[in-house]
Amino acid sequence: MDFNVVEKRLVSAYNYPDMTEQKVPRYIAIEGPIGVGKSSLAKLLSHKFDTRLVREDVAANPFMERFYDNPRKYAFQTQLFFLLSRYRQQKDLAQGDLFQEGVVCDYIMAKDKIFALINLEDDEVMLYESIYRLLVPTLARPDLVIYLQARSEVLLSRVRKRGIGYERNISLDYLKALSDAYNEYFFHYNETPLLIVNTSEIDFVESAIDLEHLIREVKSVKHGTQHYIPLGSR
Repeated sequence: MDFNVVEKRLVSAYNYPDMTEQKVPRYIAIEGPIGVGKSSLAKLLSHKFDTRLVREDVAANPFMERFYDNPRKYAFQTQLFFLLSRYRQQKDLAQGDLFQEGVVCDYIMAKDKIFALINLEDDEVMLYESIYRLLVPTLARPDLVIYLQARSEVLLSRVRKRGIGYERNISLDYLKALSDAYNEYFFHYNETPLLIVNTSEIDFVESAIDLEHLIREVKSVKHGTQHYIPLGSR
């Protein structure tokens, strides 16, 4: 059987409407747990839509490697560094009016709070939230948030494959807890239009068809929450 022919038939069978003139959201933010493909998708969408790519520099956090070696000791320092660096980056974008030319970002500010609630002790959370509440409400909200999901086993496989040194101690249990926290957060999310994508069985980096289908979904979201569950993920 010629699987290339079969794949082409399946694509044509979807009979998607022409969305080439569909307006692309001005400010797109992508979220999801470690290893789900946020930065990869942000880069692809930025190139496709000819917009500015904004990526956080995780490796610039001087506490990262120590956090994964000793989470309890370095959790607060790690989280506070991320909160302040993300805030500064978002503030710089707004002041430069760069949202007008289009932006794709590989995080939302709420990401910081999701990690904080998992990693910090109660007294640390209270201090963290007092700082968070002062900073975050002053920032612009995305026009569209894309939440990427994947099974925890898939996340762990992707983390191991990319081989980043400070991620070597990430466990399956930690990724499960992180995924649960993300799912809980986005279950109640209503701040912006939201596209939820299950990525367990797709590869938008290697498959042009997977990417094109996802781009169609991105262009189609107008308001509320929309789910995209590729056939292989059902």
